[in-house]
Parts: sequence; C-alpha cells; structure tokens
Amino acid sequence: MKLIRLAILAGLILIFLITIIMYPVVPDQIVSHWNAAGQPDGYMTKFWGLALIPILMTALVALFAVIPRIDPLRKSYEKFRNYYEGFVLLLVFFMLAVQLMVILWNTGYPISPNLFLPVPVGILFIYTGFLLQHVEQNWYVGIRTPWTLSSTAVWKKTHELGGKLFRISGIICFAGLVFPDLAIWFILVPVLATTLITVVYSYFAWAREEKGQEKAG
Repeated sequence: MKLIRLAILAGLILIFLITIIMYPVVPDQIVSHWNAAGQPDGYMTKFWGLALIPILMTALVALFAVIPRIDPLRKSYEKFRNYYEGFVLLLVFFMLAVQLMVILWNTGYPISPNLFLPVPVGILFIYTGFLLQHVEQNWYVGIRTPWTLSSTAVWKKTHELGGKLFRISGIICFAGLVFPDLAIWFILVPVLATTLITVVYSYFAWAREEKGQEKAG
C-alpha cells in the first residue's frame, strides 16, 4: 500500500517536472482539444493549456484521499483499498500520458488522440472492471443506485455484472487502433451501454429480491 502511495506521489511530481521543463519550448497558444476525427478544434493560452491537467490531477488525488475518510461506510474501504489506490495510481499515469500527448503535439510531434487514447482508456476500463468486482458497499465508489445501496446482495450482483462489462468495454476500446476514425465511439458507446445496463439490472435485481421476501413472508 505504501509503495502505491509513493508511486502516486512520484507521478504527481513527474507531471509537474515535465511540464516545467517543457514550458519554455511550447508556443504561447496551444492546441488543447481535438474533435471526434482527431483534428484540433480548441486552443488555450500556454499557461492554462499546460497547467490544467496537473492541477486537475492534484485535485483528483486529494479527493480520492479524502473520500474514504468522510464516507459513513469508511470501514468498507479496508477490504478493497489496494484496488482503490491502484485505480488512483493508474488514473495519475493516464493523465500523465495525456499531458505528454499535449506537449508533444504542441512541440512539433503530433500524435493523433484517436491512435493514442484507445490503449490507455481501454486499460483504465479493464482495471475499473477488476475494481468494481472487489468494491464493498459504500456511498462514493462503485455503481451507486438506490437499489444497490438498499441491498448488499443487489450491490454484489450488480458489481459482478458491471465488472465484466467494464472489462469487455476496455477490450472494445482497443478496436480504435484499427479504426481510428471511429475511436471515440469505441470508447463512448460501450461505457454508456454498460452504465445503462447496470442501472437497469440493479433495479430488476432489487425487485426480484423484494418479491422473494414478500413470498417468504
């Protein structure tokens, strides 16, 4: 656990170091956004264009550190803390990779986000699948619907399904390498479908449980 936290800290330090070192060679106006075809369609000043991801990453790490302390079900985190902190670590290095892509693009080495994003996003989704299958009931992390929060059994069933679907979504993301023009759809469609399916499933799992309890009563 300490090694994971040290690696998270190292990732934070690394992104700031790289950004500071590369700052002088980046133009005053930089590309900061790309459309679905991978073409630049948004620009920012150099300062905010380079500072945005490190600041956001620092804020997210701080938020993930606070969440287990303020959750009324904080004891649940001890059962999946390694997976939880592993997710934070993976997210840090995902954002570090995105920052490197932004810097490279704006210093004369344009790497298309349609070719770059499918692999790290796919890996992030696959790991999210493993995290979900180990998450215990809590108020902030996981598939939190009124029905999963009302029943431990529904929570477990929904997260088992969600974990499998997120891993499948991650694998589908890799198809963006073969069809880069459709990369954004290979990322968005599976994860949106997974979200919808798990929410609907949690309701029906809860309804079946309620019906079973009524019959038993």
